[in-house]
Amino acid sequence: MTVMRQTPEQTEAPGPIPREFAAIMRPELPSLLKEMAAEIVAAIPEYGHLLEGPNSRVIKIGIEQSIATFVDRVAAPTATTSLRDDLCRRFGRFEAYEGRSLDNLQAAYRIGCQVALRRVRTVGRRYNLSASFMLTFADALFAYMGDLAELSREGYVQALAELGEEPDNRRRRLLRRILGGTAVARSALAELAEHAAWPLPEEVTMVAVAFGTRPARTALDRDVLQDFADPEPHLLIPGPFTEERRASLTAALGGCRAAVGLTTALGEAADSLRWARHTLALASSGVVGGSGAAGRAGVSGGAGSGTVDGASDDDSLILSEDHLLPLWLLGDPALADQMARKYLGPLVGLTPAQRTRLIDTLRIWLTTRGTAGQVADQLGVHPQTVRYRMRILDRAFGDQLAHPDDRFATEIALRALHLRQYGEDGSPTA
Repeated sequence: MTVMRQTPEQTEAPGPIPREFAAIMRPELPSLLKEMAAEIVAAIPEYGHLLEGPNSRVIKIGIEQSIATFVDRVAAPTATTSLRDDLCRRFGRFEAYEGRSLDNLQAAYRIGCQVALRRVRTVGRRYNLSASFMLTFADALFAYMGDLAELSREGYVQALAELGEEPDNRRRRLLRRILGGTAVARSALAELAEHAAWPLPEEVTMVAVAFGTRPARTALDRDVLQDFADPEPHLLIPGPFTEERRASLTAALGGCRAAVGLTTALGEAADSLRWARHTLALASSGVVGGSGAAGRAGVSGGAGSGTVDGASDDDSLILSEDHLLPLWLLGDPALADQMARKYLGPLVGLTPAQRTRLIDTLRIWLTTRGTAGQVADQLGVHPQTVRYRMRILDRAFGDQLAHPDDRFATEIALRALHLRQYGEDGSPTA
């Protein structure tokens, strides 16, 4: 059903509804908002993620404003609607940026209208409102819903005009939709992919590109989706990362530092990108990928030069699959700190030098389960020194090193600490 929106000159208060009705409805608004949100999410699960995500505050304010403005205009027919109008247009713009049609948003408006009517019927019985009043209210509410839908359509059309219809823009919208972090029906993605002339794959591999650098876009494979407008530029490679893909990507990078995530199902592309970005961060700090000098040196030349000081083709492309242990151990730095605080707590009272010596000894012993002589060889000390240190460790940790789970957790904490300090190759990190 298409409802034409009235012009400002034609707009009137919602029918001959008594102004006193606003006072009746205002106490109902908080619970009405919750009921609307619940029913919208039940009918459109995709919106559940939006109501819990980073844009949730704006979305909830928009819903609240839409309801409150209707009630305000009952009480004061000349009440301004500028905030509501802006928020509704933003809803439409958001749908366009997400690569969706307006179907879901229009359905949400209809559901909200139905919930409001149901609530007013309940209130009507409580206050003995007449049947003619209920009909008048329903007419006014449906007209109001049409007003909201038209405002959103205006924002939607404006956003589409800004995005343009160039193939690159369509593909960028598709990529952002894939990475949106919400449950997206494959049929909806297939429609967008067809519009972008891009065959929808079963699996994908994400690539994170260092900030401030840009590969030669024309050298990338034609089916690679790219988003260099994002603050953290990235690429999507259909399918697994083969040797052929590696060769073409390395050539396109031209020395740019980049990290390749793990191959995942299409719906898990955001995970692949998260791992790629984490790998890139670890490489920049020197934890993985050699000494990390290339990652720390920064960009040389102009913004489009794509060259990193000290970087060669061999170390500019890092694969997450080659560094799974650091990715896992350092995936949550705050949690790693908590584990170190808990499982290495018995050493807190020592001097920094004592603590370092005992931590190194304990880490090598837990890792190798070697004899005092074997541990001493790795540390470059006398075996008797190792035995002395092990006696101190035994007294400090007590049963912790005898319990399998606690011993494993202690080893994890030690490995994470060592990686953060020295990286995979044992060189001090940034």
